[in-house]
Amino acid sequence: MVSSEGLCGSQPPIAAPVTQYGVTKPISMAGPTAADIQRSRDLEKFLVQAGLYESKEEASKREEVLGQIQEIVTNWVKQLTRLRGYTDQMVEDAKALIFTFGSYRLGVHGPGSDIDALCVGPSYVSREEDFFFVLHNILAEREEVTELQPVPDAHVPVMRFKFNGIPIDLLYASISHLVVPHDLDISDISVLYNVDEPTVRSLNGCRVADQILKLVPNVEHFRTTLRCLKFWAKRRGVYSNVTGFLGGVNWALLVARICQLYPNAAPSMLVSRFFRVFTQWRWPNPVMLCAIDEDRLGFSVWDPRKNPRDRTHHMPIITPAYPCMNSSYNVSTSTLRVMMEQFQYGNNVCEKIELNKAKWSALFDPYLFFQSYTNYLQVDILAADADDLRSWKGWVESRLRQLTLMIERDTYGKLQCHPYPRDYVDASKPCAHCAFFMGLQRKHGEIVQEGQQFDIRGSIDEFRHSINMYMFWKPGMEIYVSHVRRKQLPAYVYPDGCKRSRNLHLTPEQPSYNMSRNNGVAYQAESGEKCLKRKKDPDGEDSEQSRLDKRRSPDRNQSVSPEIISCKLGSTCTGCSTSDLDEMNRFAEVNTSSNSSGISSCSHEDIGNESTAGSSEGSNVGDDNPSSSLSDSSDDLKSSVEDDHADQNKVFQDGLLKDLEPKTVVGVVLKSMNGVVDSESVQNPVIRLSLASTA
Repeated sequence: MVSSEGLCGSQPPIAAPVTQYGVTKPISMAGPTAADIQRSRDLEKFLVQAGLYESKEEASKREEVLGQIQEIVTNWVKQLTRLRGYTDQMVEDAKALIFTFGSYRLGVHGPGSDIDALCVGPSYVSREEDFFFVLHNILAEREEVTELQPVPDAHVPVMRFKFNGIPIDLLYASISHLVVPHDLDISDISVLYNVDEPTVRSLNGCRVADQILKLVPNVEHFRTTLRCLKFWAKRRGVYSNVTGFLGGVNWALLVARICQLYPNAAPSMLVSRFFRVFTQWRWPNPVMLCAIDEDRLGFSVWDPRKNPRDRTHHMPIITPAYPCMNSSYNVSTSTLRVMMEQFQYGNNVCEKIELNKAKWSALFDPYLFFQSYTNYLQVDILAADADDLRSWKGWVESRLRQLTLMIERDTYGKLQCHPYPRDYVDASKPCAHCAFFMGLQRKHGEIVQEGQQFDIRGSIDEFRHSINMYMFWKPGMEIYVSHVRRKQLPAYVYPDGCKRSRNLHLTPEQPSYNMSRNNGVAYQAESGEKCLKRKKDPDGEDSEQSRLDKRRSPDRNQSVSPEIISCKLGSTCTGCSTSDLDEMNRFAEVNTSSNSSGISSCSHEDIGNESTAGSSEGSNVGDDNPSSSLSDSSDDLKSSVEDDHADQNKVFQDGLLKDLEPKTVVGVVLKSMNGVVDSESVQNPVIRLSLASTA
């Protein structure tokens, strides 16, 4: 007898289902070629030579420090248990557990990196009194502990210190257990029962790190790629959550998403695909590693359909652990513009690397911030000693982001700010000092009338009021904001202490102003005066180079430069409140939940269309600047992430270049309690780069 299978012939083989990581199918399942493998080896060799891996001795020292901290917190809880009159058995069983998160938990820390740690204690040990008072005093008495700085009023309350020279950021979470189990699973949602919002935020650092490692297809490839991109972000000046760029968890989530989209790719491929995808990502479409679990325990989750504030976020990067939140709510239109420029720079270099026209070292060329703009705001921070400066600087730095929001709000977005996430120290000052800088430029494509002025005095006054809210102000804590030109930048911002020569191509009508110095702090001598025409260079000498620059300058009818007007405002210690920024236009700036602060002195100056490339190779990222496309941000912000019709799946053309498949969907996927999935699918169209509209 002939079987039916023989009559019909063999059945065609059934294709194996493609494994899906995250909310969409992979873009490509392709593995590395021989050339990709060699480039990955070259990349890892470069990272080792750059000193990004710690030695075995350093790793073992970190483990010893964590062990000592574990012993300290366990004794601390036992002491409190005894004082509160619990039984001897309770005292014996009492314990606290130390968990790590951040770069250390993800395995991408390097020499000198801090350790993010969480202490989990029983329900009767409080954060406010027991952690920030009793444990603080215990740590203060230990000789291994230095630079102890409690920050109880932070969004995530933290105690910072160094233990045997290793920086530690220690959080505390009190869970609803009388005895903390030794095998506590912090990823289990039960740890969130009956806890407050600060405790949820403290716990979620560890929960998010664990989820990231579970959701990537290849942990080692993820780690190498993340280590590379964190180093790149620091070199290019876009690594700082507090300043409005991206911090460690943000970069980890972005890299993890690329790993999901290219599950079989080698690290060199992942780095290249990272830039290729995110130069074309249509923000504010969110980046997510998994579906968002909706309200299970009553905590708010990120959902722009329900929460109006979530619609104002410019670069949503959603955490994968419940309650899912936007980890990048600090990003503003200004910092998003800068990051898009740097993504384009990285994409250009990676294309050259794949064509064997560049080495990996070219990708990590430092961003030349002080050669990228003609005008800057200089924020000088002074204190009586190093300890006061540490706390004072932390307060001011956490509010600098708001200064950029205020300036761009008050100039209707015509004056763009680029905060640089690094402080500089003037060692010649007798008091403790550091300074931050912010680049200023006119918005690309903006038509400016001759003589137009940007009056930022109101912005800086509002900034001053918010700075004065600092509860721990001490005599000697001062701050000054000065408007300086590139030629007037202090020498200490340059690596070798010398200003670099550069032709500035000044226009003949560019104004100057008189600057006086008081202990090295700049202020305007007569803030109300009209600016005088420049007759000499900033050093007071009519140099040959200055005359040559003037001869090279374009005709004044072709270059119209507006002026900045601001004034010096003194610092006082009285508390003042800022205007509520939450009601700002939702297309203007992102998340104004934290107030900003500062004080200032500036002068009349011109703002032109400066290049923002800053590449040490001399390549101008501004030549193909993606920020010009952000002038259409109103259209982008009306994407389906804000659409109330969640039952319709909208699909736009992705448009990824070259070897990327054209129909990769990224979008909001919300998983409800009953398992029904609502999705708002969004495609990423190509961002076309053009500066043709620049005035």
